[in-house]
Amino acid sequence: MKIEKMLYAGTFDPVTSGHLDVIRRASALTDELVVGVLKNSGKHCLFTTEERLDMLRAVTEGIDGVTVEEFGGLLADYVMANGVGAVVRGLRATTDFEYELQMAQMNARLTCGAAETVFLMTDPKYSFVSSSLIKEVFSLGGNIEGLVPDKVYEYMTLHRKETE
Repeated sequence: MKIEKMLYAGTFDPVTSGHLDVIRRASALTDELVVGVLKNSGKHCLFTTEERLDMLRAVTEGIDGVTVEEFGGLLADYVMANGVGAVVRGLRATTDFEYELQMAQMNARLTCGAAETVFLMTDPKYSFVSSSLIKEVFSLGGNIEGLVPDKVYEYMTLHRKETE
């Protein structure tokens, strides 16, 4: 059974190769995958919401059925207002599962079960990758090539030159 519309939400600051792997695999499970970029005032982001949207649009442009949108507030409110049938979450390790399970159960309660949560395990080659780790390693001059899509690496390199 294919779910018509799914949502993969995150901060994506920056989008990693692990995120892109989940996007590709999730898009095969649905007619429409919305990649939702969170406007999160509680997090200090390296990139603006517009920059994160631009990066995601650039790396997903060839993937059928994928759209990129920004949103804020409760994920459950977005799900209900936009007819989302399932929320996609990527899991790297058991520590991710504990947090994501709590979020999935809360979202199920808030949506009265209107949307499922689909957990996709990360490709093992990206199991250690997080946006936070990417930013830290990159800021210290470490090599992150291959851990972020090429277009994102180019964008990050340009961004660093502009801020120097």
